[in-house]
Amino acid sequence: MAALLSEAFMDDPVSTWVFPEEERRRALHPAFFGVFLDAALAEGSVDVTEDRSAAALWLSVPAVAEADVAAAVAGDDEVAARMRAVSDPANERTELVGRLTARVHPRARAHRYLMLVGVEPGRRCQGIGGALLAPALRDCDRAGLPAYLEASSARSRRLYEREGFAPTGTTVQLPGGPLMWPMWREPRG
Repeated sequence: MAALLSEAFMDDPVSTWVFPEEERRRALHPAFFGVFLDAALAEGSVDVTEDRSAAALWLSVPAVAEADVAAAVAGDDEVAARMRAVSDPANERTELVGRLTARVHPRARAHRYLMLVGVEPGRRCQGIGGALLAPALRDCDRAGLPAYLEASSARSRRLYEREGFAPTGTTVQLPGGPLMWPMWREPRG
């Protein structure tokens, strides 16, 4: 799965900002995405297509009281530091993305967090990503849970909008790099 995610995000704007040199990106991407995969396996869920051409990584995020937000952000910062330590200790960008997104992540309501959805490059634009998300979003609807994510490209933002996500009104500007769009989806009745 880490290799699939590595390939799926090889040309992603955020990945190319984090690892600007393609050769280095190819070498380090599997370990980088392995941290996401480990987190989803330990604390969330991983949805995979039958042919293993796509995967979605989810976490269940509890509501956090305002007084406890700093501790939640600190926990996210620890994950970001682990990503850097595991994938590329000399590259501060591997950690910075996690730190910046942690600061805009809504915490007042329990929700499902879509960390990543990746589709093999040769299988994109075939509806696979949307089909993979559909069961999890139906589960959110049944449970009355919203869902949250950060879109890392205009292309992925359009996919998520089709699935009912809307921009939160806040963006994450990576220093000298691309924008990320935090997006929220209310459960559908």
